[in-house]
Amino acid sequence: MATNLDTLVTVFGGSGFLGRSVVRALCKRDYRVRVAVRRPELAGFLQPLGRVGQVHTVQANLRYPASVESAVRDSHVAINLVGILTEGGGQTFDAVQAKGAETVAKAAAAAGAEMVHVSAIGADEESPSHYARAKAAGEKAVLAAVPSATIFRPSLMFGPEDQFTNRFAALARMSPVLPLVGGDTKMQPVYVGDVATAIADAVDGKARKGATYELGGPDVLTMREIIETILAITDRKRMLVPLSFGLARFQANFLQFAPGAFKLTPDQVTLLERDNIVSDTAKAAGLTLEGLGIAPDSLEAIAPQYLWRFRAAGQFQGNGR
Repeated sequence: MATNLDTLVTVFGGSGFLGRSVVRALCKRDYRVRVAVRRPELAGFLQPLGRVGQVHTVQANLRYPASVESAVRDSHVAINLVGILTEGGGQTFDAVQAKGAETVAKAAAAAGAEMVHVSAIGADEESPSHYARAKAAGEKAVLAAVPSATIFRPSLMFGPEDQFTNRFAALARMSPVLPLVGGDTKMQPVYVGDVATAIADAVDGKARKGATYELGGPDVLTMREIIETILAITDRKRMLVPLSFGLARFQANFLQFAPGAFKLTPDQVTLLERDNIVSDTAKAAGLTLEGLGIAPDSLEAIAPQYLWRFRAAGQFQGNGR
């Protein structure tokens, strides 16, 4: 009798923020997991997520088709999670999110593997954002190569290793004033664990083939409300100073070269000009987390479990300092 142990799933970008949750979800369902990453020697932390021999890392770079073809060989399913928030060197939006996605899809098609591709809400060929245009181009290329591919478009993802809630919590620890860009822009924060569950469901065959899902959490919040929630969880009282998109874009011309939490690019400012929420079309078609039978977790329910370390008194309630 066939079991999931007979199914080999190759995960591109499996060592990243979303990737580690996907690998964990697949291991719990007894799949054999091959993790394709640029630096396999740095992905050893994935091994304990499964049983001995269940997780295997290999080297692959989406800019080099031969390495991708080798990583997909003998796989039953290929999952592409690779994406970047900022460009650097050869890691451009087009190279990674458009051409890279196409390379994975063509390799999957040649290997006869099913495909799951992760994009983002807001992917649009006509978007003023280079990031969003590249995401749309990647989706188009994936479906051209593998028409049965399932595409997931998550909204803003949060979780223990995210680069959003942790970033603002860190800034609040350092500064009494926080700049607020796009304070009225609506987001639908989605827990990374719920997105990983949806991807594992797709591997199980529970998602519609050739369909595009939009994944959002239970609450639609403005950017201001999200940051206020982070401040409440970390027990910090900080002044929020709204910045116009024009001023923010001007500052981003310089901050794009800043390190860590201070980094902000002009393209990220452009993204903040549009709402990032699940569309009514996706809801009506059942192409959502709820449509997969997943009850999404809220930011308020999950974030305190990992943001407590930013409180003035650690896990004990601080004094609003």
